[in-house]
Amino acid sequence: MWTVWWVWLVAGFALGVLEILAPGFIFLGFAIGAVATGILLAIGLLGGSLPILLVVFAALSLLAWFALRATMGVHKHQVKIWTKDINDQ
Repeated sequence: MWTVWWVWLVAGFALGVLEILAPGFIFLGFAIGAVATGILLAIGLLGGSLPILLVVFAALSLLAWFALRATMGVHKHQVKIWTKDINDQ
């Protein structure tokens, strides 16, 4: 079952829905990894047993997490500057 490409795509979209319900980039890296694994299976670049697919999924999810962290995460020395106070009138 896990060697079928559309199962990985459905799992990726389900994780994307979970990300919408629990925002904070918790499930988004896993969703990107699952969709990428499904695409690699669909075009025939990936095949094999479940352990190989899980290693590829883990590696792609980690790469997606690093990319998300670099583009949307907190940057070094980033400080929030408040220009208005709630008590100012």
